[in-house]
Amino acid sequence: MTPQPHFDLSSFNTFGLTAHADWGLIFDSIERLRAVLADTRWSSLPRLVLGGGSNVLFTDDFAGLVLINRLQGIEINELSDGWQLQVAAGESWPGLVEETLRRGIPGLENMALIPGTVGAAPVQNIGAYGVELCQFCTHVDALEVKSGTLVRIPAAECGFGYRESHFKQTWRQTHIIVGVGLFLPKQWHAQVAYGPLRSLGDAPSALQIFDEVCRLRREKLPQPELLGNAGSFFKNPTVAVMVADKLAALYPAMPQFPQHEGGVKLAAGWLIDQAGLKGMTVGRAAVHQQQALVLVNLGGARAGDLVQLACEVRNRVLAQFDVDLEPEVRFIGKQGDTTLEEAMRCVI
Repeated sequence: MTPQPHFDLSSFNTFGLTAHADWGLIFDSIERLRAVLADTRWSSLPRLVLGGGSNVLFTDDFAGLVLINRLQGIEINELSDGWQLQVAAGESWPGLVEETLRRGIPGLENMALIPGTVGAAPVQNIGAYGVELCQFCTHVDALEVKSGTLVRIPAAECGFGYRESHFKQTWRQTHIIVGVGLFLPKQWHAQVAYGPLRSLGDAPSALQIFDEVCRLRREKLPQPELLGNAGSFFKNPTVAVMVADKLAALYPAMPQFPQHEGGVKLAAGWLIDQAGLKGMTVGRAAVHQQQALVLVNLGGARAGDLVQLACEVRNRVLAQFDVDLEPEVRFIGKQGDTTLEEAMRCVI
Protein backbone atom coordinates (compact mmCIF):
# COMPACT_ATOMS: atom_id res chain seq x y z
CA MET A 1 0.00 0.00 0.00
CA THR A 2 1.30 3.45 -0.94
CA PRO A 3 0.53 6.76 0.81
CA GLN A 4 -2.80 8.31 -0.12
CA PRO A 5 -3.02 11.93 -1.37
CA HIS A 6 -5.01 14.66 0.40
CA PHE A 7 -5.22 12.50 3.52
CA ASP A 8 -8.06 13.49 5.85
CA LEU A 9 -6.79 14.07 9.42
CA SER A 10 -10.11 14.96 11.04
CA SER A 11 -10.53 11.47 12.54
CA PHE A 12 -6.89 11.31 13.64
CA ASN A 13 -6.92 14.21 16.09
CA THR A 14 -9.06 14.21 19.21
CA PHE A 15 -9.80 17.93 18.90
CA GLY A 16 -11.81 16.94 15.82
CA LEU A 17 -10.32 19.77 13.76
CA THR A 18 -10.60 19.72 10.00
CA ALA A 19 -7.16 19.28 8.45
CA HIS A 20 -5.47 17.37 5.65
CA ALA A 21 -2.00 16.09 4.88
CA ASP A 22 -0.54 16.08 1.40
CA TRP A 23 0.01 12.34 1.89
CA GLY A 24 -0.94 9.81 4.53
CA LEU A 25 -0.44 6.11 5.28
CA ILE A 26 -1.72 3.77 7.98
CA PHE A 27 0.96 1.15 8.68
CA ASP A 28 0.57 -2.08 10.63
CA SER A 29 3.98 -3.66 10.06
CA ILE A 30 7.58 -2.55 10.44
CA GLU A 31 8.30 -3.82 6.93
CA ARG A 32 5.71 -1.48 5.45
CA LEU A 33 7.11 1.41 7.45
CA ARG A 34 10.65 0.63 6.28
CA ALA A 35 9.52 0.48 2.66
CA VAL A 36 7.89 3.91 2.81
CA LEU A 37 10.88 5.51 4.54
CA ALA A 38 13.26 4.04 1.94
CA ASP A 39 11.19 5.29 -1.01
CA THR A 40 12.70 8.48 -2.46
CA ARG A 41 9.22 9.75 -3.36
CA TRP A 42 8.54 10.31 0.35
CA SER A 43 11.94 10.59 2.02
CA SER A 44 12.35 14.31 1.32
CA LEU A 45 8.91 15.30 2.65
CA PRO A 46 8.19 16.66 6.12
CA ARG A 47 7.06 13.69 8.20
CA LEU A 48 4.70 13.26 11.14
CA VAL A 49 3.94 10.04 13.03
CA LEU A 50 0.60 9.80 14.84
CA GLY A 51 -0.95 7.22 17.13
CA GLY A 52 -4.29 8.32 18.53
CA GLY A 53 -3.76 12.03 17.80
CA SER A 54 -4.68 12.79 21.40
CA ASN A 55 -2.04 15.43 22.05
CA VAL A 56 -1.87 17.45 18.84
CA LEU A 57 -3.46 20.62 17.55
CA PHE A 58 -3.28 21.07 13.78
CA THR A 59 -2.90 24.77 13.07
CA ASP A 60 -2.79 24.25 9.29
CA ASP A 61 -2.90 21.54 6.65
CA PHE A 62 0.29 19.47 6.80
CA ALA A 63 2.52 19.75 3.71
CA GLY A 64 4.10 16.34 4.02
CA LEU A 65 3.61 12.67 4.90
CA VAL A 66 1.60 11.55 7.94
CA LEU A 67 2.21 8.00 9.16
CA ILE A 68 -0.51 6.46 11.37
CA ASN A 69 0.96 3.82 13.69
CA ARG A 70 -1.24 0.72 14.02
CA LEU A 71 1.36 -1.86 15.10
CA GLN A 72 -0.29 -4.44 17.36
CA GLY A 73 0.81 -7.01 19.92
CA ILE A 74 1.21 -7.49 23.68
CA GLU A 75 3.68 -10.03 25.13
CA ILE A 76 3.75 -10.66 28.89
CA ASN A 77 6.45 -12.79 30.52
CA GLU A 78 6.18 -13.63 34.21
CA LEU A 79 9.46 -13.51 36.15
CA SER A 80 10.19 -14.31 39.77
CA ASP A 81 9.93 -10.67 40.83
CA GLY A 82 7.51 -9.22 38.33
CA TRP A 83 6.19 -9.15 34.78
CA GLN A 84 8.10 -8.01 31.70
CA LEU A 85 5.85 -6.55 29.01
CA GLN A 86 6.69 -5.95 25.36
CA VAL A 87 3.96 -3.83 23.75
CA ALA A 88 3.62 -2.70 20.13
CA ALA A 89 3.41 1.05 19.67
CA GLY A 90 -0.01 1.05 18.02
CA GLU A 91 -1.78 -0.60 20.96
CA SER A 92 -4.25 1.50 22.94
CA TRP A 93 -2.82 2.73 26.24
CA PRO A 94 -6.18 2.52 28.09
CA GLY A 95 -6.57 -0.98 26.63
CA LEU A 96 -3.16 -1.99 27.95
CA VAL A 97 -3.99 -0.80 31.47
CA GLU A 98 -7.22 -2.78 31.45
CA GLU A 99 -5.50 -5.87 30.06
CA THR A 100 -2.82 -5.92 32.75
CA LEU A 101 -5.39 -5.58 35.52
CA ARG A 102 -7.55 -8.27 33.94
CA ARG A 103 -4.54 -10.58 34.20
CA GLY A 104 -3.98 -9.63 37.84
CA ILE A 105 -0.94 -7.46 37.13
CA PRO A 106 -0.97 -4.17 39.09
CA GLY A 107 1.08 -1.03 38.55
CA LEU A 108 -0.49 0.99 35.75
CA GLU A 109 -3.87 1.67 37.41
CA ASN A 110 -3.11 5.33 38.24
CA MET A 111 -2.66 5.98 34.52
CA ALA A 112 -6.04 4.54 33.51
CA LEU A 113 -7.95 6.22 30.69
CA ILE A 114 -5.04 8.39 29.51
CA PRO A 115 -5.95 8.62 25.82
CA GLY A 116 -3.59 7.65 23.05
CA THR A 117 -1.38 4.77 22.01
CA VAL A 118 1.47 2.99 23.79
CA GLY A 119 3.96 4.49 21.32
CA ALA A 120 2.99 8.00 22.35
CA ALA A 121 3.48 7.23 26.04
CA PRO A 122 7.31 7.58 26.05
CA VAL A 123 7.20 10.71 23.89
CA GLN A 124 5.31 12.60 26.59
CA ASN A 125 6.42 10.43 29.51
CA ILE A 126 2.74 10.27 30.36
CA GLY A 127 1.61 10.33 33.95
CA ALA A 128 -1.32 10.85 36.27
CA TYR A 129 -2.13 10.85 39.98
CA GLY A 130 1.49 10.70 41.11
CA VAL A 131 2.72 7.99 38.70
CA GLU A 132 4.71 8.35 35.45
CA LEU A 133 5.59 5.96 32.64
CA CYS A 134 9.32 6.26 33.33
CA GLN A 135 8.82 4.42 36.64
CA PHE A 136 8.03 1.23 34.71
CA CYS A 137 9.66 1.67 31.30
CA THR A 138 12.71 -0.58 30.72
CA HIS A 139 13.37 0.26 27.08
CA VAL A 140 11.93 1.72 23.91
CA ASP A 141 12.25 0.03 20.51
CA ALA A 142 12.57 2.44 17.62
CA LEU A 143 13.28 2.46 13.92
CA GLU A 144 16.14 4.73 12.92
CA VAL A 145 14.73 6.65 9.99
CA LYS A 146 17.97 7.15 8.09
CA SER A 147 19.30 3.59 8.28
CA GLY A 148 16.09 1.60 8.73
CA THR A 149 17.72 -0.17 11.67
CA LEU A 150 15.75 -1.31 14.69
CA VAL A 151 17.37 -0.19 17.94
CA ARG A 152 16.53 -0.90 21.58
CA ILE A 153 17.11 2.17 23.74
CA PRO A 154 17.36 1.67 27.53
CA ALA A 155 14.97 3.86 29.49
CA ALA A 156 17.88 5.61 31.20
CA GLU A 157 18.97 6.95 27.81
CA CYS A 158 15.55 8.27 26.73
CA GLY A 159 15.84 11.63 28.47
CA PHE A 160 12.63 11.22 30.45
CA GLY A 161 11.44 14.29 32.34
CA TYR A 162 8.13 15.91 33.19
CA ARG A 163 6.14 15.39 29.98
CA GLU A 164 9.44 15.27 28.11
CA SER A 165 11.79 12.84 26.38
CA HIS A 166 14.38 12.78 23.61
CA PHE A 167 11.63 11.43 21.34
CA LYS A 168 9.74 14.68 21.76
CA GLN A 169 12.81 16.84 21.12
CA THR A 170 16.13 15.76 19.57
CA TRP A 171 14.94 12.37 18.23
CA ARG A 172 11.63 13.62 16.86
CA GLN A 173 12.66 13.24 13.22
CA THR A 174 15.33 10.56 13.58
CA HIS A 175 13.48 7.77 15.42
CA ILE A 176 10.01 6.22 15.12
CA ILE A 177 8.83 4.27 18.16
CA VAL A 178 7.62 0.77 17.31
CA GLY A 179 7.49 -0.87 20.75
CA VAL A 180 7.81 -0.23 24.48
CA GLY A 181 9.17 -2.46 27.25
CA LEU A 182 7.67 -2.25 30.76
CA PHE A 183 8.46 -4.03 34.02
CA LEU A 184 5.71 -4.28 36.63
CA PRO A 185 7.06 -5.59 39.97
CA LYS A 186 5.18 -8.13 42.06
CA GLN A 187 6.13 -6.14 45.15
CA TRP A 188 3.34 -3.64 44.53
CA HIS A 189 2.43 -0.67 46.69
CA ALA A 190 -0.71 1.43 46.25
CA GLN A 191 0.09 4.96 45.10
CA VAL A 192 -2.62 7.07 46.72
CA ALA A 193 -0.76 10.11 48.05
CA TYR A 194 -2.00 12.33 45.24
CA GLY A 195 -5.01 14.50 46.00
CA PRO A 196 -8.38 12.78 45.61
CA LEU A 197 -6.95 9.24 45.83
CA ARG A 198 -6.26 9.77 49.53
CA SER A 199 -9.92 9.07 50.20
CA LEU A 200 -9.26 5.40 49.35
CA GLY A 201 -7.31 4.90 52.59
CA ASP A 202 -3.95 3.22 53.10
CA ALA A 203 -4.47 -0.17 51.48
CA PRO A 204 -6.81 -0.10 48.48
CA SER A 205 -6.51 -2.74 45.77
CA ALA A 206 -5.21 -1.92 42.31
CA LEU A 207 -8.73 -2.43 40.97
CA GLN A 208 -10.16 0.05 43.50
CA ILE A 209 -7.59 2.63 42.40
CA PHE A 210 -8.40 1.92 38.75
CA ASP A 211 -12.13 2.36 39.35
CA GLU A 212 -11.60 5.61 41.26
CA VAL A 213 -9.23 7.05 38.64
CA CYS A 214 -11.73 6.18 35.90
CA ARG A 215 -14.53 7.80 37.88
CA LEU A 216 -12.50 10.96 38.46
CA ARG A 217 -11.40 11.25 34.85
CA ARG A 218 -14.89 10.67 33.48
CA GLU A 219 -16.30 13.18 35.95
CA LYS A 220 -13.76 15.93 35.21
CA LEU A 221 -12.58 15.31 31.67
CA PRO A 222 -14.83 15.38 28.62
CA GLN A 223 -14.76 12.36 26.34
CA PRO A 224 -13.18 13.40 23.00
CA GLU A 225 -15.86 11.61 21.00
CA LEU A 226 -18.46 13.85 22.67
CA LEU A 227 -16.48 17.09 23.02
CA GLY A 228 -13.25 17.50 21.08
CA ASN A 229 -10.20 18.01 23.33
CA ALA A 230 -6.61 16.93 23.89
CA GLY A 231 -6.75 16.41 27.65
CA SER A 232 -4.52 18.66 29.74
CA PHE A 233 -3.62 21.59 27.51
CA PHE A 234 -0.90 23.08 29.75
CA LYS A 235 1.83 21.54 31.90
CA ASN A 236 1.77 22.07 35.64
CA PRO A 237 4.45 24.76 36.12
CA THR A 238 7.40 24.39 38.48
CA VAL A 239 8.54 27.58 40.21
CA ALA A 240 11.33 28.47 42.63
CA VAL A 241 10.64 27.96 46.34
CA MET A 242 10.82 31.74 46.92
CA VAL A 243 8.16 32.32 44.27
CA ALA A 244 5.97 29.57 45.72
CA ASP A 245 6.25 31.09 49.21
CA LYS A 246 5.16 34.51 47.93
CA LEU A 247 2.19 32.98 46.14
CA ALA A 248 1.23 30.95 49.22
CA ALA A 249 1.13 34.15 51.27
CA LEU A 250 -1.26 35.71 48.75
CA TYR A 251 -3.28 32.54 48.04
CA PRO A 252 -3.21 30.20 51.09
CA ALA A 253 -5.45 27.64 49.37
CA MET A 254 -3.12 27.30 46.35
CA PRO A 255 -2.08 23.63 45.86
CA GLN A 256 1.71 23.21 45.97
CA PHE A 257 3.84 20.12 45.45
CA PRO A 258 7.53 20.36 46.50
CA GLN A 259 9.80 18.51 44.05
CA HIS A 260 12.68 16.24 45.01
CA GLU A 261 14.91 17.88 42.42
CA GLY A 262 14.09 21.36 43.72
CA GLY A 263 11.35 23.89 43.15
CA VAL A 264 7.62 23.61 43.72
CA LYS A 265 5.07 22.36 41.22
CA LEU A 266 1.80 24.31 40.95
CA ALA A 267 -1.53 23.12 39.57
CA ALA A 268 -2.11 24.80 36.21
CA GLY A 269 -5.84 24.02 36.35
CA TRP A 270 -6.15 25.81 39.72
CA LEU A 271 -4.36 28.88 38.34
CA ILE A 272 -6.65 29.01 35.31
CA ASP A 273 -9.73 28.51 37.47
CA GLN A 274 -8.68 31.24 39.94
CA ALA A 275 -8.12 33.60 37.00
CA GLY A 276 -11.85 33.22 36.35
CA LEU A 277 -11.44 31.54 32.98
CA LYS A 278 -13.71 28.51 33.27
CA GLY A 279 -16.25 28.66 30.47
CA MET A 280 -14.42 31.40 28.58
CA THR A 281 -14.90 31.10 24.81
CA VAL A 282 -13.20 32.27 21.65
CA GLY A 283 -15.31 31.42 18.65
CA ARG A 284 -16.28 27.77 19.10
CA ALA A 285 -13.41 26.97 21.48
CA ALA A 286 -13.84 27.08 25.25
CA VAL A 287 -12.19 26.47 28.59
CA HIS A 288 -14.04 23.47 29.96
CA GLN A 289 -16.58 24.24 32.68
CA GLN A 290 -15.59 21.29 34.91
CA GLN A 291 -11.81 21.19 34.34
CA ALA A 292 -10.07 24.46 33.56
CA LEU A 293 -6.94 22.68 32.33
CA VAL A 294 -8.84 21.38 29.31
CA LEU A 295 -9.65 23.42 26.21
CA VAL A 296 -12.51 22.03 24.13
CA ASN A 297 -13.98 22.22 20.66
CA LEU A 298 -17.67 23.03 21.15
CA GLY A 299 -18.30 21.96 17.58
CA GLY A 300 -17.03 23.65 14.46
CA ALA A 301 -14.05 25.33 16.15
CA ARG A 302 -11.20 26.54 13.98
CA ALA A 303 -7.57 26.04 14.92
CA GLY A 304 -7.36 29.80 15.30
CA ASP A 305 -10.10 29.75 17.96
CA LEU A 306 -8.11 27.31 20.10
CA VAL A 307 -4.80 29.10 19.53
CA GLN A 308 -6.24 32.48 20.50
CA LEU A 309 -7.96 30.98 23.54
CA ALA A 310 -4.72 29.33 24.66
CA CYS A 311 -2.88 32.65 24.33
CA GLU A 312 -5.56 34.45 26.32
CA VAL A 313 -5.42 31.85 29.11
CA ARG A 314 -1.63 32.04 29.24
CA ASN A 315 -1.64 35.85 29.30
CA ARG A 316 -4.29 36.09 32.04
CA VAL A 317 -2.48 33.63 34.31
CA LEU A 318 0.82 35.42 33.73
CA ALA A 319 -0.76 38.80 34.55
CA GLN A 320 -2.38 37.58 37.78
CA PHE A 321 0.23 35.17 39.17
CA ASP A 322 3.42 36.00 37.24
CA VAL A 323 3.59 32.31 36.28
CA ASP A 324 4.11 31.34 32.64
CA LEU A 325 2.16 28.29 31.47
CA GLU A 326 3.82 26.02 28.93
CA PRO A 327 1.56 24.07 26.56
CA GLU A 328 1.59 20.30 26.85
CA VAL A 329 -0.18 19.94 23.52
CA ARG A 330 1.94 19.77 20.35
CA PHE A 331 1.15 22.43 17.75
CA ILE A 332 1.50 21.08 14.20
CA GLY A 333 1.79 23.60 11.38
CA LYS A 334 2.30 23.22 7.65
CA GLN A 335 5.89 21.99 8.03
CA GLY A 336 5.56 20.20 11.37
CA ASP A 337 5.96 21.10 15.03
CA THR A 338 5.62 24.78 15.84
CA THR A 339 5.05 26.93 18.92
CA LEU A 340 2.03 28.68 20.38
CA GLU A 341 3.63 32.04 19.59
CA GLU A 342 4.29 31.12 15.97
CA ALA A 343 0.81 29.62 15.61
CA MET A 344 -0.67 32.87 16.95
CA ARG A 345 1.24 34.91 14.37
CA CYS A 346 -0.02 32.65 11.61
CA VAL A 347 -3.70 32.88 12.56
CA ILE A 348 -3.86 36.66 13.11
